[in-house]
Amino acid sequence: MPHFIAECTDNIRDQANLPELFAKVNSALAGTGIFPLGGIRSRAIWLDTWQMADGQHDYAFVHMTLKIGAGRSLEDREKTGQMLFSLIKEHFAQLMNERYLALSLTMEELDPVLNYKQNNVHALFK
Repeated sequence: MPHFIAECTDNIRDQANLPELFAKVNSALAGTGIFPLGGIRSRAIWLDTWQMADGQHDYAFVHMTLKIGAGRSLEDREKTGQMLFSLIKEHFAQLMNERYLALSLTMEELDPVLNYKQNNVHALFK
């Protein structure tokens, strides 16, 4: 953990430049010092069917979720969320100037018990 998931409307696929966003996100999360590098993942879910607002314009949205393991302080979670959302707004600033675009980010803390995983990538970074 953490996992960064971007749900994006397909009408911005060519302009969203998600590989660049994901590189920035992964680097920023690693730079916090509170997440193990081997657990950081970013991915996109492209939406080919959606309705937004009144449907009268070529609206677009990117809803992002950061899923993290339990145990970080509220202060660390707030700092991380604010830092990420600033990075996201900067990444999408030009696109937001060109079209109707909604950005949102939510952070989910996973249950400390009901959370199962296995990962041999962490050993690479020890």
